Amino acid sequence: MSTRPHHPDYTLLACVFIIVVIGIVMLTSASSVVSYEHFGSSNYLVNHQIIYGLLIGIAGMYVASRIEYHRWKKFALPLLVLTVILLIAVFIPGIGYGSGGARRWIAVAGNTFQPTELLKFSFILYLATWLEKRGKSIKDVSYGLVPFVVILGALGLLIIMEPDFGTLMVIAITSIIVYFVAGAPIKHLLWMFGGGLALFYLLIKTSSYRADRLTVFLNPDLDPQGIGYHINQALLAVGSGGIFGLGLGHSRQKYNFLPEVTGDSIFAVIAEELGFILSLLLIGLYFIVMIRGFMTARRAPDTFGKLLAAGITSWITVQTLINIGAMVGLLPLTGIPLPFISYGSSALAISLTCVGVLLNISKQTSTV
Repeated sequence: MSTRPHHPDYTLLACVFIIVVIGIVMLTSASSVVSYEHFGSSNYLVNHQIIYGLLIGIAGMYVASRIEYHRWKKFALPLLVLTVILLIAVFIPGIGYGSGGARRWIAVAGNTFQPTELLKFSFILYLATWLEKRGKSIKDVSYGLVPFVVILGALGLLIIMEPDFGTLMVIAITSIIVYFVAGAPIKHLLWMFGGGLALFYLLIKTSSYRADRLTVFLNPDLDPQGIGYHINQALLAVGSGGIFGLGLGHSRQKYNFLPEVTGDSIFAVIAEELGFILSLLLIGLYFIVMIRGFMTARRAPDTFGKLLAAGITSWITVQTLINIGAMVGLLPLTGIPLPFISYGSSALAISLTCVGVLLNISKQTSTV
């Protein structure tokens, strides 16, 4: 076995690149109507995504791929503290920005930044550093499980206050996967699963819109013009695409029928325009990213690299599964974007930067 530096995982890089290109092409189509109505230009949103998301993300990915990944350790706590400050700042008038009954953004020089996107990386980085230091001691309840749950719970409280239940799910599931990869015993995971179910029930009971989403998931035909409107329009878009799709740019649902057409609903437009076969190929690209990411984690030269790679890969995979699962009716709607494709410049820039971190780890993996 050798751990000398070698070429990064070009297969992973190529798949991410293809997904991003597909994302820009599909966002150009999906955003054309809403972009023209709100900004007077059918290309406004996609241009914004390219300038503030793609270009910054490519630069971030290049820089991160060149930084020896162990150097991130010293930034783990400061970056998490900064993220928590930003999460609190979204509630401060004049700094935080609200839309649709949620306060999830910070207004910066005419643009918006979503701190929870940074949290996905900063918390993974912190967990990788924290769990590596504890080693086998995480098997102890008081030294492993309790502080893990306290930290996750504190961050979860800030997220749910925004509210952003979908992001909370992604971060919680990803964190638990990292905790498991670090060597946590199965009984800890079972206890957290039970606690998670109880918390899920509590959140459903205390929020009418979450209860509505669960009700519609269980009965999609219920109130198709009311609480069931979103999922019914998404399923209509997916079904209309058939095997080969209606053709690029020919979506009918983007004409103000499908809510959040540039965000969490963009996969429905992809299925409508490109059809089942090409949609399946896109899912295949995400699957390859998952496989290559976990291969990097398995072959990482140390525990920190393994946990960091597993965390980044799990985050991308879990978010993809939840988004696509919701659009095809396999999961309740949660309102989270599709990685590398949905509109959101901060999400794209941070995601690509994290791919750079993953590429750096892949350069140092063991080879036979």
